[in-house]
Amino acid sequence: MYYVYILSNKTDSVIYIGVTNDLRRRLLEHKNEELEGFTKKYHIYKLVYYESYSEINEAIAREKQLKGWTRAKKNHLIARKNPNWNDWSESVPLV
Repeated sequence: MYYVYILSNKTDSVIYIGVTNDLRRRLLEHKNEELEGFTKKYHIYKLVYYESYSEINEAIAREKQLKGWTRAKKNHLIARKNPNWNDWSESVPLV
């Protein structure tokens, strides 16, 4: 499986969109700030949204699509499934 995911910081003022084949591992990398760059700089580690795909090409296309959206549209997508912007990290599939 492949995952497109959206992370936010503690105050939900900054978001990050990524793609991975191992969501649990990737979340740990973000939480432990093992990855240099944007997510480490802004302490972005709260999983607020994700989608799963069986094909990597579909996941990458969706990631690019979401990155092209306005912040308002991204906020609406998140709020539809996660209205309180809770951290879903604990409910991530093990596969």
